[in-house]
Amino acid sequence: MSEAAFRSLYGRLRDQALAGPDHRRGALGHLTPERVVAAADQVRDGRTFSLAAPIETEPGPDNPQPASHRMTAPAHGEADAQGLHFARDRFAMNVHGDADSHLDALCHVMFDGELYDGVPASTVTPDGAGALTLDLVRDGIVGRGVLLDIPRLWGVPWLDPGDQVTTDDLVAAEAAQEVAVGPGDLMFVRVGHRRRRQSLGAWNAAQARAGLHPAAMRFLAERRVAVLGSDGNNDAAPSAVAEVPFPVHVLAVNALGLHLMDYLDFEELVPACEQLGRWHFLCMVAPLRLPAATGSPVNPIAVL
Repeated sequence: MSEAAFRSLYGRLRDQALAGPDHRRGALGHLTPERVVAAADQVRDGRTFSLAAPIETEPGPDNPQPASHRMTAPAHGEADAQGLHFARDRFAMNVHGDADSHLDALCHVMFDGELYDGVPASTVTPDGAGALTLDLVRDGIVGRGVLLDIPRLWGVPWLDPGDQVTTDDLVAAEAAQEVAVGPGDLMFVRVGHRRRRQSLGAWNAAQARAGLHPAAMRFLAERRVAVLGSDGNNDAAPSAVAEVPFPVHVLAVNALGLHLMDYLDFEELVPACEQLGRWHFLCMVAPLRLPAATGSPVNPIAVL
């Protein structure tokens, strides 16, 4: 896709998003209380599945700055001592890395000096973000999740780095799985990133990964999707737009106001969906309460 075509698409999607009701909440405006109630009513099996990968503390090709987890108590010999003592620990991480599951707030993506809805990018300062922060989802995100399994559609265990998911792929996956993405849905796209990583080992995902083609963002806009998540970065690498390294992030977060979830894990959910013949479920997402943050580690829960 040329830069001119990308910018034209960006403008159309941005205008479409800002014309909707309650656009200050971004695409979450599509997730109404009535749709939350309808999603909860679809629970049948009562089984729950985490859609997050375990947080990693060892460096790797895709995780040069791993999370830090260390024990701060008990002190030496304290665990065997009489009386009351506590085990304590400290945790720190790079939220927007290429290994750990996380959610991107609407202030995460700056493009041409602006955030979503034309908010100046200068509202993000060294002290934190001043607008469109993680605080927008402080009450969590609850709705109908729909998983589209692209490797299943292609008949492969995973998509290879550089492969791009098109609108035709999304429509074909809907038909093959007998499910339809609708307004207010949390749409999840499996590219097999986690399975490939588990089978072949980690690689430099910053340089090569499967993801969505930028033009597929029209599908999400037309279906009025509320949230987008993937087991990869959502963006493919190398980028389909040479001048824009993360075109899907720009179109989804900055133009459409979509909260993104990157590097999720669907490998336990997929067999259950296949067994039940059902690819939609109640999904609950509870980010941390970090009012000025640009994102959060996240552990979405699917309830079948």
